[in-house]
Amino acid sequence: MAKKVAGTDSIKLPLLYSVGIHAAIGAVLLFSFEFAPTEPTPMEVSLSESDFQQQPDEIVSAVSVEKAAVEQQVQRIKDQKAAERRAEQQRIAELERQAEAARKAREREEQRRAEIERQQQIEQQEAAEARRAAEQARKEAQQLAEERRKAEQAAKEAEERRKAAEEAERRAEEERKRREEERKRLEEERRKAAEREAQLQKEMEAERQRRAAARRQQMLSEIEKYQALIRQTIQRNWNVDESMSGKSCELTISVAPSGFVKSVTTGAGDAAVCRSAENAVLKATTLPVSQDPEVYEQMSTIKLTVKPQL
Repeated sequence: MAKKVAGTDSIKLPLLYSVGIHAAIGAVLLFSFEFAPTEPTPMEVSLSESDFQQQPDEIVSAVSVEKAAVEQQVQRIKDQKAAERRAEQQRIAELERQAEAARKAREREEQRRAEIERQQQIEQQEAAEARRAAEQARKEAQQLAEERRKAEQAAKEAEERRKAAEEAERRAEEERKRREEERKRLEEERRKAAEREAQLQKEMEAERQRRAAARRQQMLSEIEKYQALIRQTIQRNWNVDESMSGKSCELTISVAPSGFVKSVTTGAGDAAVCRSAENAVLKATTLPVSQDPEVYEQMSTIKLTVKPQL
């Protein structure tokens, strides 16, 4: 019997700890009833005689599991409250947005009413002005009718003058149209003449350029031909020897329209070759020259590089 009492004392402390945890769960659940929209499911704790007979280690393990469950439940409650706060903030923001939209709509409506009132005032003023004008026109019409009755003949003459004026205006309009058509016709003729002239000028310019190109080609051919003839003349009058092989000399020759050599100067090249080439030009006395003045103009001073042909 004493041993059983001692076993009961060994489990008393963990049991009391478990009961304390359950009491804390109940307090948390009671507190959550005031804030949570849904009622949490309470945890049921059932203690039987067999629970009191568990070993201390098993009781401590059960207490740890229950503590974790309590912490999870507390965390879920905190998360739920945070979600509710966010939802409430969103609801308040939506209400503020709707209130702002309503304020702006009210301002637009007030502006629309003010614009309608302003338009109504304008229309009333315009209507009053129209009535005044209509009354004035009616009075003037009455006065004119009275005057027509008093001066019917004058009115007839005025009508005749009006018709005459209309006829004169009609004839003037016909004359204006005729002159306008004549002006357009002349402008069209001038335009076509200008186009024909421009086309003719274009064709003449093309022909001129074609002839100029042909002339340039002809002159180049003439120049090349006479340069070849001059080289042949120099080669015929040139005394050369083996020592000049592979050497050259630059000559500048001035000729008269008849082909007479007026002067010859040497430039870059072998000195002996240049002296003998100069002598060959002077020996020839006259060189072949084109009778075409334009070709001669291009050849009056000729620069050649000559090489002795052995």
